[in-house]
Amino acid sequence: MSNVVSLDLPRRKSLPERQALLLQNFACHRRSSDDVFWLKENAEILNILATGGAQLAGAALEPYTQVYDGLEERLRFFPQYYRFLLSICLDLEDLGLGKDKGTALCHWASQAGVAEAELSDLQRAEARRLLSRRGIEQEDRGLTERLHRFVNRSDTFALPNKKAAYELTHIVFYLSEYGAKNPHLEEAALASLEFAGLLAYLDQDVDLLAEICVAMRFAGHFPSLIWEDWIAREMGGFVLRANGAGPTDAYHEYLVTSWWAGFADHSSFPGTPSDAGLHIDRHVSRRGPLRAMSEYMFHLGSARRGDWERMRQGLTDAVGDDGVEILFGAEQSSDRFGAFFEGFARAGS
Repeated sequence: MSNVVSLDLPRRKSLPERQALLLQNFACHRRSSDDVFWLKENAEILNILATGGAQLAGAALEPYTQVYDGLEERLRFFPQYYRFLLSICLDLEDLGLGKDKGTALCHWASQAGVAEAELSDLQRAEARRLLSRRGIEQEDRGLTERLHRFVNRSDTFALPNKKAAYELTHIVFYLSEYGAKNPHLEEAALASLEFAGLLAYLDQDVDLLAEICVAMRFAGHFPSLIWEDWIAREMGGFVLRANGAGPTDAYHEYLVTSWWAGFADHSSFPGTPSDAGLHIDRHVSRRGPLRAMSEYMFHLGSARRGDWERMRQGLTDAVGDDGVEILFGAEQSSDRFGAFFEGFARAGS
């Protein structure tokens, strides 16, 4: 007869438990709710959970009760933050807190014309999407056509321009209503997503590449396995510490990669948050060769060529051993790599 020794080993918290701890930290322990960055961070995590289909216990949203109860006053006094405030309100309701306050707030925002203060088509598209979630349709002739014209200009996305790349992903989010409907992207727009993804992979930018992979899935297309396998590996580099937010906090990379993981059948929200403080670090495995590629091509001057096969050897020598592996991985990840490189080279400029 053998003796069985029972050990009280620590139990890894379930996904809903980890999500509840994350919400508690974002709501209460990282920043003051009077800070605009509190609005930004909490709008982001709630949107990721709501659009990712999270199933939260009611208690997980209790830290937001006071904020939810005071949203009318906040919106009237801070209409410049209406997109954050409406997003927080609607996502809280969709996740299970409160009922129909969002409808009244959307009607108020529409009647007050807050979206008319926007100069950006991207922000107008976000406003339109927010109001439409409670059945309010915004008139903006030509907005959808302008958004499609922007995403169809593939040459834009063959050049390093993170602002344009993030605008591309968000346009797809809004046109698809975060995967709820077909955004009707043309082939040129799909090429834009692939070009932007190649740049993000060459830069080893996990945040941007995760967003691009989500946008491609919302458009009904599977991203490169090379890209997604790399994102999955990089998720192992997050470290959760029990203190507050800081200037180098990697919270956004953590949230966006976990959002992607939920759509790609990978484990999401790695690590176990503390219940009284959260700072997210990320250990980066290596730097990408994008900068070295750009510098090499620039200094070639009139010797630049848009033919990848002709430029391959010179770039191989310029980017170093780690860079070569990433560069050739990018080449293998997309049938459009040659077309991308032609735009990236700017040989005819």
